[in-house]
Amino acid sequence: MTSLVVQASEAGLRLDGLLAHRRVVASVSAARRALASGIVRVNSRVAKKGMHLQPGDTVELCDGPVGSLVLQPTEDSTLSLLYVDDDLVAVDKPGGIASHPLRPGDGPSVASAIVSRFPECAQASPDPREGGLGHRLDVATSGVLLAARSREAWHRLREALATPFCEKTYVAETRGCFPVAEEFVKEFVVPGPRASSFVVTVPIGRQGRRGRKVKLASGRQPLPARSEIDRIEEREHGTLVEARLAQGRAHQVRAHLAYLGIPVMGDTIYGQIEEDVEEGADTSGDGSGLRLHAWTVSFVHPTTGKPMRIEAPLPPWARRRS
Repeated sequence: MTSLVVQASEAGLRLDGLLAHRRVVASVSAARRALASGIVRVNSRVAKKGMHLQPGDTVELCDGPVGSLVLQPTEDSTLSLLYVDDDLVAVDKPGGIASHPLRPGDGPSVASAIVSRFPECAQASPDPREGGLGHRLDVATSGVLLAARSREAWHRLREALATPFCEKTYVAETRGCFPVAEEFVKEFVVPGPRASSFVVTVPIGRQGRRGRKVKLASGRQPLPARSEIDRIEEREHGTLVEARLAQGRAHQVRAHLAYLGIPVMGDTIYGQIEEDVEEGADTSGDGSGLRLHAWTVSFVHPTTGKPMRIEAPLPPWARRRS
C-alpha cells in the first residue's frame, strides 16, 4: 500500500490531480482508473476523483488490480530493446502502437510486449495494465519509453523523471517556416540560448470529458510547461526542429510547436492549436504518420545514481538531408 499526507501547499487540489502530481501513478488517467476501481481511500474512506483535498488528509492507494482489464502478454518482434538492467527496461516504441491498453479488447501495446519478455514488469506499476511504464508517449509518437522491473524501481524511476536532472529531447518535422526571432513577438515565448531557438512557457491544462484534450494557458489544473525549440534544418515544405524539455505535459511538444505557428506534420488537429489540442488519427498526408520522435531521455539512474542517456535511432524522416 502507498500512503501520503496532503501538504498545506496542496490544499484544494483534486484527488486525481494529486495522485499524478505526487507520482503515485503514471498519469491523471491512471489516477482516474485507480479511483474507479475503488482502491483509493482518503481518511480510510473510498473517494471520488473530483474530491478536493485539505491539509492533513491521508490518501492511501492499495496494491491490487485496477478495474477489470488484465494486461495480456503479446509477442512483438518489432519492439527494439535499447537498454536493460536489473531495474529498468528501455524500448524504442514504434509509431502507431499504444503505450498501454485502456480497455478490454484494445489492440497490441508496448506494455504487453514488454511483459511478454519481462513478466515482472506487470507488477511493477500500481496499474498492472501499464506494464511498469514510467511515462507514456502518444499512440502516433515513436521513440524512447522506460519501464521498471519492480515496484520500488517504478517509484524511483518516476521520481527520477520528475527532477530537473531529467531532459527529454524530441525531433519533429513541422509545417511552415521557423519564426524569425527579431520579428516574432508572442506571450510566453522568448528567444532561446542559441541562434534560431525559442523558449516556450505557455502552461498546459486539460479539457474534455476524459481529459484527452489540452488547452493552452487555461483548462483544468493548468501546469507549467517549458520547451526549448531549436531549428535544425529548413526543408521545402517545413522545418526539422529539436525540442528539449524536462517534466513533459500531455501533448506538450505538439501544443508548443503549433503555438509557435509550426505544427507537427501529421497532426490533424494542428489548426485548432491556438486554443486546444486533441489526440486523434494522425496522418501526414503521405502515409508516414506523425512526424514526432522521442529521441533521447537523460536522467539519473534511480538505483545506481549514475547519469544515463538513452537514445532511440532516428527514423528516416528525422535525419538531416544536408
